[in-house]
Amino acid sequence: MTRQTLFTFALALAAALGLSQCSARTQHRAVTVKGSDTMVILGQRWAEAFMAANPSAIIQVTGGGTGTGLAALINGTTDICQASRPIKKAEQAQIEKAYGARAVEILVARDGLAAYVHAGNPVESLTLAQLRDLYQGRVRNWKEVGGPDRPVILYGRENSSGTYAYFKEHVLENGDFASTMQPLPGTAAVVNAVAADVNGVGFGGDAYAKGVRVVPLRKDAGAAAIAPTPETIDDGSYPLARGLFFYLRRAPEGGAKAFVDFCLGEAGQKLVTDVGYFPLAKPAE
Repeated sequence: MTRQTLFTFALALAAALGLSQCSARTQHRAVTVKGSDTMVILGQRWAEAFMAANPSAIIQVTGGGTGTGLAALINGTTDICQASRPIKKAEQAQIEKAYGARAVEILVARDGLAAYVHAGNPVESLTLAQLRDLYQGRVRNWKEVGGPDRPVILYGRENSSGTYAYFKEHVLENGDFASTMQPLPGTAAVVNAVAADVNGVGFGGDAYAKGVRVVPLRKDAGAAAIAPTPETIDDGSYPLARGLFFYLRRAPEGGAKAFVDFCLGEAGQKLVTDVGYFPLAKPAE
């Protein structure tokens, strides 16, 4: 073999190795998922199961709140945003301006936003109006809504949270929270605070309701009190049933598509139930 032939062979081998390494890097590129603290445990469980079934895959899941996740989607620092509320018009406009197309919305699970009280609080049910009055400071003693003669202590989420935004829109009718509400960084923190405070009330995903009592809700004074269950979430009779979403800048492809397909499939939707949320009525095959 001549020197020129050896040189040509070496160049070809180097090119082949470079392409192989590039392919490997592409194959192992992490898919980033960021957003809703309500969904972060579910997202992590999905990622763990998906990576166990696909050893070459890397899925990185972090929280921070729906607003934080959508901001990351807009600035290009996450592939998928997990959101516990629909995208806002202003956020959608930013996506369109930056990328020339609307964000892709994918419903991945359902949830019931619950009102939590201390396990020893005897309040049987609340109307949405009563819940609104509690969180706007018009009701300050539990005896005004059928409870004991004790002050009401309000716990809630920080304003970057999709749960905060959903509650503000659907319960407060876009009014303001009382200044006495204590905002906490995550639903688990809200649950822990209420579990330790006999006068406390909080709100968040039903899946987090451990060590507290979920109060059945009524749309109005004449309506039946309804608790969040698979049936009441699916048929929409629970007053605060909501969707949980993935948002992407474009239709999913590659590793992101494989992950989304897994989450929507039978195994992914079983994990929805295992974590404590409510699966889609007809999971994708």
